[in-house]
Amino acid sequence: MTAPAAEHARLLQEATRDRRALPPLRERWPGMTLDDAYAVQTAQLETALDAGRRLVGRKIGLTSTAMQQQLGVDQPDFGWVLDDMVYGPDAQVPVDRFIAPKVEPELALRLGTELRGPGVTLESARAAVESVHAAIEIIDSRVADWNIRLVDTVADNASSGAVVIGDALPVAVDGLDAVGCALVIDGEPRERGTGADVLGDPVAPLVWLANLLGERGVALEAGQYVLTGSFTRALPVVAGERIRADYGELGSLDIDFIDSDKDSAQ
Repeated sequence: MTAPAAEHARLLQEATRDRRALPPLRERWPGMTLDDAYAVQTAQLETALDAGRRLVGRKIGLTSTAMQQQLGVDQPDFGWVLDDMVYGPDAQVPVDRFIAPKVEPELALRLGTELRGPGVTLESARAAVESVHAAIEIIDSRVADWNIRLVDTVADNASSGAVVIGDALPVAVDGLDAVGCALVIDGEPRERGTGADVLGDPVAPLVWLANLLGERGVALEAGQYVLTGSFTRALPVVAGERIRADYGELGSLDIDFIDSDKDSAQ
């Protein structure tokens, strides 16, 4: 790890702890490459694991045109999910745990077997999926005012804050492109999308990630969840709002944002 990567990892960890936004990292580190940004991200993961936190999955971001346009990027990214970042259905989520939270409706794929690239295909990825779950990602940025480019968000763990994973949905893994979802805030549908908006099929981001990690000697492990990216644009949230990811006849997932320091993650 380079000295700049270690320093930026430390700054982001302090910003997370203090809930304090930083200027864009690309301005602090002129010439930062995508590899540099992933080195910053990895350094934070290693510190977290050394402290006893557990890796329970991965998140893939920027997989829909809506999200790429919203954040001004042209390719997906990925980050990690730790055990203390996960909420369950009907959770009360303290909004002051974050700096500038937004919500995204998506799917979480739970792996039943290890998935190791390169060479992963849609067929082999589908075979590795044990169950498909309703999910809401709470994205957050340690970069002030969401003034980010790809290297900023990658270094910042793909702008991840927390994830909400619901019950398994009664849907076949080879039919996820047809799954529809509405993002509902306080009973009002605000955004809609389908699985086809997520790189054509929500399993496609899983293939992309497994092969990319495989090139780095890392496998996706059985039992881990992979969030495959938002169906829609992300929307900001404030305390007092009830959020629903509504998958129609397949079911829904609800959470409430509260103004409290009480941590309901489990």
